[in-house]
Amino acid sequence: MKKLFAMLLTAGALALGSITPTAVLAQSAPAAEVKKDASKAPEAAAPAAAPAAAAAAPAEEKKVEEAPKPPSVNKGDTAFMYTAIIMVILMTIPGLALFYGGLVRSKNMLSVLMQVFVTFSLISVLWVIYGYSLAFTGGSPYIGGLSKMFLSGVGNDSVAATFSKETYIPELAFIAFQCTFAAITCCLIVGAYAERMKFSAVLLFMVIWFTFAYLPMAHMVWYWDGPDAIKDQATLDQVIANAGLLWGKGALDFAGGTVVHINAGVAGLVCAYMLGKRIGYGKESMAPHSLTLTMVGAALLWVGWFGFNAGSNLEANGVAMFAFLNTILATACAVLAWTFAEWMIKGKPSMLGAASGAVAGLVAITPACGFVGVIGAMVIGLASGLLCLWGVTGLKKLLGADDALDVFGVHGVGGIVGALLTGVFASPSLGGQGICNYITNKCGDLADFPGIGTQVWIQFQGVVVAIVLSAVVAYVALLIVKALVGLRVSEEEEREGLDTSSHGESAYKY
Repeated sequence: MKKLFAMLLTAGALALGSITPTAVLAQSAPAAEVKKDASKAPEAAAPAAAPAAAAAAPAEEKKVEEAPKPPSVNKGDTAFMYTAIIMVILMTIPGLALFYGGLVRSKNMLSVLMQVFVTFSLISVLWVIYGYSLAFTGGSPYIGGLSKMFLSGVGNDSVAATFSKETYIPELAFIAFQCTFAAITCCLIVGAYAERMKFSAVLLFMVIWFTFAYLPMAHMVWYWDGPDAIKDQATLDQVIANAGLLWGKGALDFAGGTVVHINAGVAGLVCAYMLGKRIGYGKESMAPHSLTLTMVGAALLWVGWFGFNAGSNLEANGVAMFAFLNTILATACAVLAWTFAEWMIKGKPSMLGAASGAVAGLVAITPACGFVGVIGAMVIGLASGLLCLWGVTGLKKLLGADDALDVFGVHGVGGIVGALLTGVFASPSLGGQGICNYITNKCGDLADFPGIGTQVWIQFQGVVVAIVLSAVVAYVALLIVKALVGLRVSEEEEREGLDTSSHGESAYKY
């Protein structure tokens, strides 16, 4: 483990050293989540012409200028975001909870549901206290500031920029949407240490990892001043200087390939190493106790993921529908790839394989969904289905960790596949959407795209930063938790099952 983390730290130092914000074109509409205060909003259009009587006033009389109109929100986009927020909550509780719950043994069913449910609640509170402020205010390329702790200065008239100039949604809608992202990212990690971690350790770990891994990553990838701040090359350079590190470099992550999936997948792998294998792992049967519930959870994940991906566009327009359609196609292709590959290898296709393939496709298309065309989405889906199948079989054996519900094999591997292939298929030459040039206010020109090789290199740097940051923070967090409250339940409690030993309940009556 020490050698592993030494290697990770070295790789991270190299990656960070090579990532210097440069004067690149602004990203296309879905390139990053945008937060912009009402105080930074552009002035409204010039006031209407004064009445004829005012025009006839004496020349020496000074005209009284009207005050600029405050930016107005788009009600259609606001309703769209309201729906997207609900869908992301649906994919977490109950979607992810049931998906994970069905995969564990019956004696641990409630413990997994409890961990997801309470983690979602905990992160939601922390998000409002300081999370939103650190992720989506200016400060440095690595982290924001504390000017909006407890949502200071945010009211029902505050606005957030979208990806089109002079188009806004309520800032509260943006806050709620990003809150659900932070919460589900932390909940994803639960699957790696299922069936053996103390509940107190779970909560303490989440607080530390959320603060020092999720928030910096969200800031580095998604924070910028918004499209209205860009008028010419000079203002573009200023926006890049103020932006998060990876956004300034030009990394493309539509809905969280690095921020959510690689981040959570790597943290899950570190947890699996640090906690050790479950008692009886490799000797006793640890088969899922209810594939029916797992399938229901997977279906809810797929449905809710449309809010996750399409909602990340922040506007109800054609780009959002592209993200929506790509989410269908990539997921369907991943299901087919995993199913037929498993059929060939094992002789029988399984429901567990189909459900796992669906999640793999959803993960991989997340960073790409608003950037790639339908062919790119299908290739990403096929690749993720095959590579994530290897991730939970061959790679898992090579790593030797008891990642109970294959968080790294699906989310880590799928996130890496999607992040890298985004750099390929975002190119307009391959049917992608390209990027937006906010100076000319045009999107999708091949001349504005940096080139496939360059973009893949930028994507790779983002992947390395996510891996190193998450791994180091998770490792240190677990050492702290171990010293304070311990990590694992006792052998007796683990054999009894966490439902009764940790929560005094049981999911089923026998």
